[in-house]
Amino acid sequence: MKSYFFNQLGAFVLLLSATGYLSAELETFDIDPTHTYPTFEADHMGGLSLWRGKINSSTGVIKFDGEAQSGSVDVLMDMTTIDFGLDEMNEHAMSDDMFDVENYPTARYVGDLVFENGEPSEVSGKLTLHGVTKPVSLKINSFKCMFHPMKLKKACGADAEGNLKRDDFGVDYAKTFGFNMDVKLRISVEGLKSN
Repeated sequence: MKSYFFNQLGAFVLLLSATGYLSAELETFDIDPTHTYPTFEADHMGGLSLWRGKINSSTGVIKFDGEAQSGSVDVLMDMTTIDFGLDEMNEHAMSDDMFDVENYPTARYVGDLVFENGEPSEVSGKLTLHGVTKPVSLKINSFKCMFHPMKLKKACGADAEGNLKRDDFGVDYAKTFGFNMDVKLRISVEGLKSN
């Protein structure tokens, strides 16, 4: 009886190998902080103008398997590096009026890749910002993997975008003055294959 079981198990494993289920490999890529920039657009005074900024320092990991059409993203953003291109605005954004970086120095996005026609088309994930975690989906506009000629290893990169309401995360500064709470995210990311 035991030998029959192991023979059947062996046949099953061979079948899985032949059909490719065991040949898929999830590769890990470390996010390159010198080529990764989460950026955002936020309203000023209910349409009077539009503020644009970025987070200058991010780390994390991308896991990807194109053959199995699976993968994940885990990005940690240093909110103390928020940059509007204006020191006065940066200081205000980091204060407890807005992002309160003393108590919430990082934001984190964790999600799974969604595939369409064999390519990643979306990230379905959750953003933790200002101590609050909410679902945020990102549409992938472009995605590419290649051998990096300068780093001499495989690299993957993407451009993705999404939307959120900042007051959902407790960042409701100037809402009473008519500021629109909608924020557009745009994230350019590159990762290098881990050794």
